[in-house]
Amino acid sequence: MKNTVTNPTKVVTGVVRLSYANIWTAKSINGGAPKFSTSVLIPKSDTATVQKIKAAIQAAYDEGESKLKGNGKSVPALSALKTPLRDGDVERPDDEAYAGHWFINANSNTAPGVVDINRQPILDTSEIYSGVYARVSLSLYAFNSNGNRGIACGLQNIQKIKDGASLGGKVSAEDDFDDNFTADASDDFLA
Repeated sequence: MKNTVTNPTKVVTGVVRLSYANIWTAKSINGGAPKFSTSVLIPKSDTATVQKIKAAIQAAYDEGESKLKGNGKSVPALSALKTPLRDGDVERPDDEAYAGHWFINANSNTAPGVVDINRQPILDTSEIYSGVYARVSLSLYAFNSNGNRGIACGLQNIQKIKDGASLGGKVSAEDDFDDNFTADASDDFLA
């Protein structure tokens, strides 16, 4: 049996979809330090995951009160702070992948652990991409940096559940070319 300590700021999601998945190589976002990151699309029907995230945001707020207070006299209300859980229908109305979903952007300075459905490590970088269905472990924490205060989301680990259509707009080479092409001997375009 595992001896686990419950961390109120950690969430393991239900089945979600990854978007803007920078899992294998850290990338700079808006000129910041390079990070591993993904946008986690949570179906609005997955109320259990949404409630766990809201509870973790509250726990991160409670734990981070002194950081959030900073040099001020009081801690700002949670409702006045930036929080990571956002409504895809409101914030990304022109992106059909976000329709009917909540989303949370998660990042990390270190690469996430990546496993398959049997919890075996995935080393093939083509296995995790924008559009894949997965479960994700996240950690919520308070931040106060350069006048910005709020709750942020750290990316921990990813468990691939199943493949999904790529959200990057790129299709595979196999899908781009059909079986009906035949090279005609008179089409000697290299001559």
